[in-house]
Amino acid sequence: MAAGRICQRQVDLAEAEESVQVAAQRMRQRMVGTLVIVNQDKEPIGILTDRDLVIRVLAEGKDTGETRVGEVMTAPVRTVFEHTPIEIALSTMRSGAMRRLPVVNKDGKLVGILSLDDIMLFLAEEQAQIGSLLEEESPRAYRKI
Repeated sequence: MAAGRICQRQVDLAEAEESVQVAAQRMRQRMVGTLVIVNQDKEPIGILTDRDLVIRVLAEGKDTGETRVGEVMTAPVRTVFEHTPIEIALSTMRSGAMRRLPVVNKDGKLVGILSLDDIMLFLAEEQAQIGSLLEEESPRAYRKI
């Protein structure tokens, strides 16, 4: 299964020059914990998480109205292509201790975001389908009554 098939296509964005206060308000309004920062060509250049805001802004006592997203975002951001198998995406997440990866097309433009939750839901659905198939194919004597 490819990352592009199970990623979320609606991605919440931020600009590097906007204040972290505006970014945090967007996170609250949209009920998300991650914003992807893109350049003018829609290529991902960073990622901002609620954890970044806590550790890099609040814990350091920075002014949320004056601090820019570009100052505290995680950059450079690691990405995967739409055609990247989820096994490779998982390996990328594991190697960088990340829970989310922007998904890009062959031109490097953002097309979605893949989360560990997306992968887990996909795998759970796959396992449920396999379980149903096995149950249907089991001899009647072995089925639960």
